[in-house]
Parts: sequence; structure tokens; C-alpha cells
Amino acid sequence: MNGMTRRVVIGTAAVSMALALSACGKAGGDGAAEDKGDGKTIGLLLPENKTTRYETFDRPIIEAKIKALCAECEVKYNNAAQDTETQKKQFDALVTQGVKVIILDSVDYKATKSWVQQAEKKGVKVVAYDRLAEGPISAYVSYDNEKIGRLQGEGLVKALGAKAKEANVVMINGSPTDPNAPLFKKGAHSVLDGQVKKVVYEQDIPDWSPDEANKKMGAAIDSLGKTGFQGVYSANDGMAGGIITALSKQGIKVPVGGQDAELAGLQRILKGDQSFTIYKQIKPEAETTAEIAVALLKGKDIAAYTPTKVTSLTGEFKDIPARLYDAQIVTKENIASTIVADGVYKAAEICTADYKAACDAAGIK
Repeated sequence: MNGMTRRVVIGTAAVSMALALSACGKAGGDGAAEDKGDGKTIGLLLPENKTTRYETFDRPIIEAKIKALCAECEVKYNNAAQDTETQKKQFDALVTQGVKVIILDSVDYKATKSWVQQAEKKGVKVVAYDRLAEGPISAYVSYDNEKIGRLQGEGLVKALGAKAKEANVVMINGSPTDPNAPLFKKGAHSVLDGQVKKVVYEQDIPDWSPDEANKKMGAAIDSLGKTGFQGVYSANDGMAGGIITALSKQGIKVPVGGQDAELAGLQRILKGDQSFTIYKQIKPEAETTAEIAVALLKGKDIAAYTPTKVTSLTGEFKDIPARLYDAQIVTKENIASTIVADGVYKAAEICTADYKAACDAAGIK
């Protein structure tokens, strides 16, 4: 019985019964902790660590906010390292342990439907974070991801300037298992398809891999030639790094965009290798998610945190309570007034020795 050793007690009936009741009481308590949860634990499952934001910002912000709202609460954290089966095991383990609220940033949104359905049957509330998971989730917190794609498209068109109408563009898109990736792509196409000459090469990159983006950019150069394109859309900053390495190796300098305002991306922007990134304020997204998770754990209404409703990508699950935040284009000109002003990175973190002159020119102090 949960590792307890039963003792055979020889004595009076009263003593025997008292000990038996005591043993049962303890065993029942252990069982309750496993099956029903303690009402103080929140699960946090993040999808990968190739994108630096998750371990640098999302996790610590969510954990800190939960602790601030619920001092007695514990956060059980796991990162799936971009493996769906690993994340399923992590999710199932939380349910088995009796965790009643799980914050889920899915590796593969399509795979989550059965997990969330089984969890719901056991009274587990799932908050989809950053990526909209399939299934009867209780809430969703993210950004207007199609709008982010439009911002990326606009950023690239602006970087191309007067040459945009005659420009051929390469598109390196995000992971096909990430539900946000097709929305970024759709938004970007809605701008680029009308404002550049043509998208001449396009690839989706599994796992948002910078190495794979580097290889695909190399393949694009081999296919199109060094002058066969005038700009590159990259779905995020990590892949932009791989893309720019491939371009530099061939001596090619064209506008390249990104997303996430990663430190390395910001430094490439200052250096002139990357044209822009998309700055998404992670703190409000992460803190709202923590607030919703704690409210759900305590059985409180979450309407104040979820002013809108969304439908899952398959269309099967409707009216999901949601909060969607805005984002903005960041270039060399406004790093100081956005990233530094908001405390995402300190000037000293961005302006290391190699970038000091560029920082001075951009007014970053």
C-alpha cells in the first residue's frame, strides 16, 4: 500500500481496530495525493530549448508569477526538447500525479487532442500557452500570430525599399508541427504576395532548426544563384542566424527578417546583418498565463483574463477563452525605445565589445 509495511498486530480488539483504522487512514491519504492532487501544484510543459526565449524568459516569468500569486503552490516543470512522445509522457505523468492544472506549450498541436480529452475526464484543466493545442482546453494565451506574419512581411518590404516590387524572395518558414507557423506564413504571404515580385523558394523547417535553415538557404542559393533573390523571410531569429551564415559564406548581402527579439538577433541587427525582428512582449503573455492557471487551480472565474474567444485550428473546438497580445517590428532605430526600455535586455548585455560602436551609433546606452 504505497510502500507501507502492514503489521500484524496481536492484542486487544480495540487496539487492533485502532491500528487498522490508522493504517487505512494513512494509505487513503497517500492515495488521495496521487489520484486527487493536493490543489497546490501546477504543471508547466514547454516544447523546446533551441529557441532561447523559453528557458531565458517564459519559464522564470511564469514560475515567479505563480509563486507571487500562490506562495504555497509548486510548479512541476519539464521541457520536451522538441519530442512529441517525450511531451506526452510528461503530460501523462502530471495527470497521474494528480496535477489539476497544466500549462501546455505543445510540440505538435495535433497530437494533443487525446491527451487533453483524457485529462478533462479526470478534472484536469489545460491552459494552452503560446501555441494553440487541440482538445477541450480551458484557456489559450498567445499573440495574434497571423498579424505577426503580416508584420514580418511589412518589415521585409520596408527593408527592400524601392526595389520591393522587383524583388524575388526566399521564405524559410517554421516547424510544421507548430500551429503558429502556418499563421505566420499566411500573414507574411498576405503582404509579400502583393508587394514583391515573387516568392521563388519556400521551405518549412522541422523543429525550427537553425542548422536545417542554414542547409535550406544553401540549397536555395545553389538553385537560384547568388543574384536570383533579393530578400529572405525567416520565421524566427534562430533560423535567421543559420540563414545569414549561409549567405555570408557566399558573399551575399540581402535583407533578412526574423522574430522573437533574441539577443543574437538584436546584435545582428545592430551589425547590419539582419534587418529586423518581431518583438513580442513575453512578460504579459507569461504572467497572464500564470494568473489563469492559479485562478483555475482555486476554482475561480477567468473571464477577466480572457476577453476573446478562438477556435482550434481543426475547427473542432470552439469558443475557447483566450487572450491575444500584440507585437511590433524592431529595427536598429528602436531597439533602445523597446527592448532596452522594457528591460528585456540591458544595454550592457547587447553592447558587448564587438557591438559597442554600433550601439553608440544607435543611441543604446
